Amino acid sequence: MKKFDIPAFYRSSVITSIKEYRREQDTRKKDFSPTRLDFGPIVFLIARHFGFCYGVENAIEISYKAISENPNKRIFLLSEMIHNPEVNQDLQSRGVRFIMHTSGQQLIPWETLTPNDVVLVPAFGTTVEIERRLAEIGIQSYTYDTTCPFVEKVWNKASAIGKERYSVIIHGKPTHEETRATFSHSRMNAPTMVLRDMAEAKKLGGILLGEVPKNEFYHIFKNQISEGFDVDKDLQRIGVVNQTTMLASDTQAIADYLREIMIRRYELNETNIHKHFSDTGDTLCYATNDNQNATYGLLKETADFAIVAGGYNSSNTSHIVELCEQKLPTYLISSQGKIISKHRIDHFDYHKKAELTTDNFMPNKNRITVMLTSGASCPDSVVEEILNKLLSFFDEAKNISEVLKSLTGLSQNR
Repeated sequence: MKKFDIPAFYRSSVITSIKEYRREQDTRKKDFSPTRLDFGPIVFLIARHFGFCYGVENAIEISYKAISENPNKRIFLLSEMIHNPEVNQDLQSRGVRFIMHTSGQQLIPWETLTPNDVVLVPAFGTTVEIERRLAEIGIQSYTYDTTCPFVEKVWNKASAIGKERYSVIIHGKPTHEETRATFSHSRMNAPTMVLRDMAEAKKLGGILLGEVPKNEFYHIFKNQISEGFDVDKDLQRIGVVNQTTMLASDTQAIADYLREIMIRRYELNETNIHKHFSDTGDTLCYATNDNQNATYGLLKETADFAIVAGGYNSSNTSHIVELCEQKLPTYLISSQGKIISKHRIDHFDYHKKAELTTDNFMPNKNRITVMLTSGASCPDSVVEEILNKLLSFFDEAKNISEVLKSLTGLSQNR
């Protein structure tokens, strides 16, 4: 796989040593068990896969390249490059300005931009409407386009089934930048709608089977359907794609459910299901799959609590938290600074959408086991800093180099 040129301060010698060792031991990525680091009084279970993915590293490389190549130009990002505060703050510290908030709220008027400005497209991609607006200004959006290749793969799949006269159903968060971009591109070729979750899929299933009045469709899915969507005509042939960071199991469950609904509605069988349901396959990116499978592998173990590092508005990170908190106390933190002391931690609660403080998060016992992982937009350096912060509370803990050597036979400075 391509090696990207990203700033060294996002890297970690500790995490790199662990990842390289696991890669050598498991070249086909079949082993999703965690890496065990035993420091004596505290043990870390490190997820098999976590941290920067291909799309994120690609976006970061292009972003810093744009900065170095345009020292005398104004540089803008359409919105956050990725959902990680450290990366976005560093770009802003270098003069990059955001045109929009992640919600779509305008921060800088389009009228103030000029053809001489540089505008970066974030990893989530952008809408057809924004591409056209930039072109009207005279800015070529593809010059520094960091759209993830796996997001573009979803767009291509949506376009392909749209041309075959299927309506496109996107499993995603309606307000997420990626879903907004996918929706915009998809509706150019086909009637398109967004389903947030299985609960909404079942509401759609009720409409398809005539169990719910058809006029309810426009109320339930207001602002989640393309203009002119016809509940009678546009739900006869459907296909499901997704926001790449959604849980793979959730997307598959929704697709399987709607497939069965179409079989019941049209009395289909395996030979003619294609007449009403397109087999789109799995459009999740490889990194999302790897990270989620690694989380399942992590959760086969036993621990006192889990720490997930990442941005609070990161979709793929939220799903890792969602999986972990089903088994054990889980704390989402953006940096080591959120660990206030051995007894107190500030962490983000997805359900309350707020940062909370938890006291006595670390149990009072002689030996503690911690699960540690991160989202696909979190630098490895942040994970190392969190590990070091927790280690600092245990004076009798073994040295990192000693533990790494016992694990890999190599030193930290490999």
